Amino acid sequence: MFYDQIIAWTFNLMLFGGDLILLVGLFRSPKIRTALVAGAGLLGGAVLLATILGTDHFFIVRLIAYALFLHLPIVLIASSVILRRSLPKFSVVLMALAGIVAAVAVDAFLVEPHWLTETRTTITSSKVQQPLRVAIIADLQTDEFGDYERDVFRRCLDAKPDIILMAGDYLQIDGNDNWDLLRDQINGHLREIGFSAPLGVYAVQGNIDQSLWVEIFNDLPVNRIQETKAFDSGPVRITGLEVWDSFDRNLEVNDSNKFHIVLGHAPDFALGNVNGDLLVAGHTHGGQVCLPVIGPIMTASQVPRSWANGITKIAENKTLIVSRGIGMERQSAPRLRFLCRPELILVDVVPEQTQVVAK
Repeated sequence: MFYDQIIAWTFNLMLFGGDLILLVGLFRSPKIRTALVAGAGLLGGAVLLATILGTDHFFIVRLIAYALFLHLPIVLIASSVILRRSLPKFSVVLMALAGIVAAVAVDAFLVEPHWLTETRTTITSSKVQQPLRVAIIADLQTDEFGDYERDVFRRCLDAKPDIILMAGDYLQIDGNDNWDLLRDQINGHLREIGFSAPLGVYAVQGNIDQSLWVEIFNDLPVNRIQETKAFDSGPVRITGLEVWDSFDRNLEVNDSNKFHIVLGHAPDFALGNVNGDLLVAGHTHGGQVCLPVIGPIMTASQVPRSWANGITKIAENKTLIVSRGIGMERQSAPRLRFLCRPELILVDVVPEQTQVVAK
């Protein structure tokens, strides 16, 4: 972590040097062409430098975020001031761009990461005789347990689900210094609110979870799934996947006469011969950063990009739901979400030709 901090400081100092060179050049030659060429060169150089210095792809994104949300506004505002007399209209455009970048930064870093939404959907099945509500919580992925995280669990219980599915990645911290504290805080809150569901709570392991993740749910009515296992609960069968089985694109899961839910951390298993009515996963965070038209810039999954976020009807009686998750990538990654709000998902499974019964 200390090494990453040194790289980040080095990257920013080098970019500040580039910022200064660009602004001095623009002061000496106040022309639109100078501004555009120099700006494009600086941004391109920043991306190249981030790629060279970055220790992993998340850290590369973090360095690029410095360039976009720290250096770019500084350059735009300073350039606008330099050109306010010689090129007043262009100066206004630059200041407006600086405002847009600042607005995006506020949204991405301060607003969206905790702007939880409830995604509700309904699917029909001939395998159920009564309506059934399923709540999906994925990727809590936090290094602190505060009001936002407490609100997630409260809203989940307020929806009165019959089944609660938890798709892994509960904590993401450096080392073990705060692990015991966070475990106890989450466990204590869940016991305090009576975290349970009539047909059960099912939790699988995520790929960032430590082996002791099961302790988060000590003394709680939660089925903690460490190996691939099936559970029969009333009219439903739930197959929980071992974490690396969820990444297996050739996985095979047998069908069931009951409404069959297959719960994994990553959605890659949906590419296999998995006979389930409802396939549930997280892991992708919906991309965490999405761009207009383009969509998620990365998914960390082998499924088609269109499958990596939201609801996909794979076959007539097979629906895949991939949650955008509750938290976000931490450690070396920038802590942001953009056009990709965190979500609690509620699925109403109803008999064919039956309307949803409000709860």
